[in-house]
Amino acid sequence: MTNDLFEQSVYQPLAARMRPRSLAEFAGQDHLLGEGKPLREAIAAGQLHSMVFWGPPGVGKTTLARIIAEQSDAHFETLSAVLAGVKDIRAAVARAEEQRQMHGRKTILFVDEVHRFNKAQQDAFLPFVEDGTVILIGATTENPSFELNNALLSRCRVYVLRSLPAEQIVAVMKNAVSHPERGLDNAVSVEPDALEKLSLVADGDARRALNLLEIAADLADDGVIKADSLGEVLASDTRRFDKGGEYFYDQISALHKSVRGSSPDAALYWLSRMLDGGCDPLYIARRVVRMASEDIGNADPRALSLCLDAWEVQQRLGSPEGELALAQAVVYLAVAPKSNAVYLAFGEAMADVKSQPSLEVPLHIRNAPTSLMKELDYGKGYRYAHDEEQGFAAGENYFPEALKDRVYYRPVKQGLEIKIAEKLHRLAELNNKSANKRYGDDQ
Repeated sequence: MTNDLFEQSVYQPLAARMRPRSLAEFAGQDHLLGEGKPLREAIAAGQLHSMVFWGPPGVGKTTLARIIAEQSDAHFETLSAVLAGVKDIRAAVARAEEQRQMHGRKTILFVDEVHRFNKAQQDAFLPFVEDGTVILIGATTENPSFELNNALLSRCRVYVLRSLPAEQIVAVMKNAVSHPERGLDNAVSVEPDALEKLSLVADGDARRALNLLEIAADLADDGVIKADSLGEVLASDTRRFDKGGEYFYDQISALHKSVRGSSPDAALYWLSRMLDGGCDPLYIARRVVRMASEDIGNADPRALSLCLDAWEVQQRLGSPEGELALAQAVVYLAVAPKSNAVYLAFGEAMADVKSQPSLEVPLHIRNAPTSLMKELDYGKGYRYAHDEEQGFAAGENYFPEALKDRVYYRPVKQGLEIKIAEKLHRLAELNNKSANKRYGDDQ
């Protein structure tokens, strides 16, 4: 055995060694790569086009791009949007042009994390994608419709890659254990329960699963990876949760819709998912307060107070007491009567304000703190509601004249808004009587 470092092979992580080299080895994405699927047919026929792979980490975006280049005998250039700039883009394009002119080869330019390029950097691709100098394959974990400009999107087809199910993750790990050339360095065996446990923790990410498997193999006693000895390997595990990214907004959307749909159990699940993934509890508290106004409103006004209390508990006490208060608030919102009447009314009122000119405040409800204002009839004819019968000035108009018949707030038949609707109906009847009386007097 030699001690010469230069004669030793360069170490590669297990995930890199086990990277699939053909579509036959590629795991998952049958909706794109199954027999007869358009992407598989295009790859087989060498009919390449620019595309964007959108999906979570560890599902094969980079690997698939490399396989496409290999199967189509295309020159492969790669850039990381984290490190590259316009200068690097131009250099890659120059090499592509050289390949086309000197060797007649197509070039696939693979851009990892393409969403990190700004608009100017994205625009730099356009002429070279347009004239065929490069076939662009971008990879992103973020929603392309938000992160990529329309000009680039219009020249690319978006393919959505999905998380791998647990059984496919298990198959990937079994292959890594048994592969004679690229598999685990150590002669280890793995208990089936251990593979199942690792597959759940990997959370659809094959690369993560292989990294965990390699660590477990290094720590295995007597060459056996056991389920009950994975504690050290999994000690720092967290579920997939990209703060501010696609998973973030998907999960807060799921929480909000579960509350709106009166499902306390689902709401608790999504709350727990977000907390487990590292979401700031104060952000959740803020969103929960919005839910109280948007989806419960005046059907149960106590909901807003309870949510504000939960927010304060979180600020004062932190975890875990604050999180329990958030759970209480979320359950309360889910089971409370629902009304979006205030939310809709506010939206309609704002729409009128934006679409209408700046309508004058009627004279009778203007403030009149000076004698000049009084001489100009500010406040003239105003009826003080407390001096009126039933504390209501029937027939009075508080709108600008052009909007005097507008109705925004329409209470629903839920919770307290049932009573509110009844009161508004009685007041409307008093207004109608007042109007009819004035009409009769005019006659």
